[in-house]
Amino acid sequence: MGYEIYVRSFADSDGDGIGDLAGITSRLDYLSWLGVDALWLTPFYPSPGHDHGYDVSDYRAVAPHHGSLQDFDTLVSAAHQRGLRVIVDIVPNHTSIKHRWFASARRDPDGPERHRYLWADPGPGGRPPNNWRSHFGGPAWTLDEQSGQYWCHLFLPEQPDLNWRNPVVREDFESILHFWIDRGVDGFRVDVAHGLFKDTELRDNPQIAPLADGMHPFEVFDAFEHRYDMYQTETTDIYRRWNHICAPRQVMLLGEVDAPWPDRMSHYVAPGVLDQGFLLWAARAGWSPEALLKMVRVMHEGLPQGVSWVLSNHDRPRPASRFGGGEVGAQRALAVTTLFMAVGGTPFLYQGEELGLTDGTLRHGTYDPVPVETAGAIHGRDGCRTPMPWDTSPHNGFSTSDPWIDSEPRPPQQTVAGQRADPDAPIHRYRSLLALRRKHPDMWRAPLEWIETSDPLVAALRRGSIALVANLSDHRTHVSLGSPGWQPVFANRQGSRLDSATSEAISVPAETTVVLTRGS
Repeated sequence: MGYEIYVRSFADSDGDGIGDLAGITSRLDYLSWLGVDALWLTPFYPSPGHDHGYDVSDYRAVAPHHGSLQDFDTLVSAAHQRGLRVIVDIVPNHTSIKHRWFASARRDPDGPERHRYLWADPGPGGRPPNNWRSHFGGPAWTLDEQSGQYWCHLFLPEQPDLNWRNPVVREDFESILHFWIDRGVDGFRVDVAHGLFKDTELRDNPQIAPLADGMHPFEVFDAFEHRYDMYQTETTDIYRRWNHICAPRQVMLLGEVDAPWPDRMSHYVAPGVLDQGFLLWAARAGWSPEALLKMVRVMHEGLPQGVSWVLSNHDRPRPASRFGGGEVGAQRALAVTTLFMAVGGTPFLYQGEELGLTDGTLRHGTYDPVPVETAGAIHGRDGCRTPMPWDTSPHNGFSTSDPWIDSEPRPPQQTVAGQRADPDAPIHRYRSLLALRRKHPDMWRAPLEWIETSDPLVAALRRGSIALVANLSDHRTHVSLGSPGWQPVFANRQGSRLDSATSEAISVPAETTVVLTRGS
């Protein structure tokens, strides 16, 4: 079971208002108590912060506001002492515009560093070389006035894309992997794992939907089939090389793969390539139970142990907000998370998800660099990035000074301390669920058998000594488990009325997922 830590917002140890590695170390006992097995740390490397760390200027160091390499070593050692594994982000698609590689490439168009990045001459009339779009709005090309060429960037202009056809780039990143493996990391989360290589001819992407004024940049991006700027077959060759480095050291490769169906995901997640891939679709979706249950079944059947299931991350509104808000949204989120615990792979929680948090409320201003730099053209990510609420002290115990992001304080019932004192709080339901998964490895390891139901809003399965029914409909339902003797041991709703195991059928309340065991 994994747990994503957004480093800027988790815990601040030195009072500068920005989360740091020492702050994470100080909270490891909490994470052990909660029952997670692995920590994924978002980037903590030096960065000018155009995309809050995902524009890296040095891959072998720690940003001063996050600590030092010694702080990192201390964190890894302390985590390992508690049986926690540490996964770090690696950002290979692009660097920061302030990275020394790009500074040299821009300064000397004829120098060797130029070939580390993707440059192209203008198209007709001085336009960008092709129709590729940035995820964050506008063309995926910015003109360098000095040389008269454009550089490619699938994200912000301050995040120039690397040229992965250059063997020097490949060798440098292999060296970076070795650097962090030697410091004890247990895995790498690969950012934009479906990116890296681009078409050698820089051909236009096919347009598959009309464009209109005022469209959201994400809609514009989705109006093209990304045949030439992403999903190139050569990308998996990189991960095969990385796997040769990581597998002998039992280091996991976990890709951020934007591939909502198994046929595409399986290009990246396969023996000798990536170990698992995050399924991003579920972290974007609103409350759409039928589509979600269909996606879960199809992805499991295609990649039984290859999916890392997430409902939440640092880029999207929290599931409790997306699923209806308040207690309704929180209960729905836990119902889906409970299902995720039984479909293989590695589920992940995002910090605060165990509290059932909705998005935080900002006092004023915008902090997400993306809408700032695109003139408010896209929705910001600030709401899901507000500080972790530890208690009711100033700034919810995150820092002794004003946090980097100015948000409303959380009430006691939304803090770790407040929920730990309340046996009916969400945190105890999540802790019980994690303990159940650890106690019953059949829940994720035994062969899975789907139990057919007549309702597309209801999913049921058996895995050895475990059965699970996810009723995501708005009404109570009855499901036959095929044999008697099943005892309910967990439900996402505190105090849910569940039938005792007197028959082979169970009655499950609306928007409730129940786990049952046979025997103990």
